[in-house]
Amino acid sequence: MAEVEVPRWSPEQVLALAPDASAGRAAQSLAGDSGWSDEGWDEADAVWGRCRGRGTYQIVVDLSGPAFRCTCPSRKVPCKHAVGLLLRWSDARVKPDLPPQWADAWMAARAARAARRSTAAPRTVNPKTVAKRAEQVEAGLAELDRWLTDQVRAGVAGLATAGYEPFDLQAARLVDAKAPGAAAMVRRLAAAAVSGVPERLVTELGLLRLLVRGFLRRAELPAELAATVAARVGIQVRTEDVLATAPVADTWAVLGVRDEIDEQLSTRRAWLRGNATGRPALVMSFAGPGQPLVGDFVPGTAFPGELCFYPGAAPLRALVKTRGEQTGGKPEGVGIQQALDEWATALAGDPWTDRWPVLLDGVVPTRTHLIDAAGDALPLLGEPWDLVAAAGGRPCRVFGEYGLSGVRVLTAWVEGRVVVL
Repeated sequence: MAEVEVPRWSPEQVLALAPDASAGRAAQSLAGDSGWSDEGWDEADAVWGRCRGRGTYQIVVDLSGPAFRCTCPSRKVPCKHAVGLLLRWSDARVKPDLPPQWADAWMAARAARAARRSTAAPRTVNPKTVAKRAEQVEAGLAELDRWLTDQVRAGVAGLATAGYEPFDLQAARLVDAKAPGAAAMVRRLAAAAVSGVPERLVTELGLLRLLVRGFLRRAELPAELAATVAARVGIQVRTEDVLATAPVADTWAVLGVRDEIDEQLSTRRAWLRGNATGRPALVMSFAGPGQPLVGDFVPGTAFPGELCFYPGAAPLRALVKTRGEQTGGKPEGVGIQQALDEWATALAGDPWTDRWPVLLDGVVPTRTHLIDAAGDALPLLGEPWDLVAAAGGRPCRVFGEYGLSGVRVLTAWVEGRVVVL
């Protein structure tokens, strides 16, 4: 069979799918030539193979997802065998072939499940349940409003010495009141209180009070802003309701992926951008304690598809409604000044936005800043040594999450090479 010409992922892109560093290291050890048999791939739709370990495991990867199946007992998704197989495919050691029956059956089962989901009847919601929850949230926010007023009346300097206990108590009450988003903002307020930066504390107090008053008076707000306020409080729109909205069709470039893992919930943020519309999008996935996050977006690739956006004044979060076969991604960036203008527009629609995707062209990374040809600069967050080393003083394209403190770079394009940071 003639070899199919499709963009292969780089080793860095493959390793970005590993659920943790240990799985990535184990996959690299497995990616040698020993222990593998019955390998092949079919027009970039699937890669399969057998790997001999404590047993002989069958591995299939659906590249259009990507999605993964391995008969090993590991609970990690993807497991080390799937990542190892993809490393071999990335290195052109897996040749095009016809899939064996066990790989073909799994791919057919995935297609059948997708067809059933597309025709499933939507769930109904009891209006009484919705009204009861709204009453709970209103009561919890009214109590929070009284507490905020008391703190300001007594002088906010006292918050800096109060420790975390009063904030934890308020956050717990908000969780009981079915307002987890407001609870998260109270915990962020605690961090601002102990930071020793009065401006940060006053800013967080103002944003929290604005959210509370906005929800209690949401009937007076424009529909888009009312939806933003409800989402920030923690009232989520049902998935089927989002998918019922008008989709946005485009070729969506996967700009970067970032995980935030704590003891209660692990969150994966996948940032996309439409090549034709230039529209940014955020697709989020979650996992419970001890559960791995599934890697289904590869930075540096793209896919034709339709996204449905959650309602809001500055809609950013989205769900994937349809998704075609992945291709190479070549997103176009902007200068720093235009990126800051986009950030300002987003804040005007949603003042509680704490991060915004920025795709910058022609910037030179230094130890502390990104600098573009116009001389504009943004401060860098984290440890940027890998980025600085990859760029080597040359202008490059970078993607990152921008907030008030600076930009955290997740992906860079250096002379045609995708560098996942």
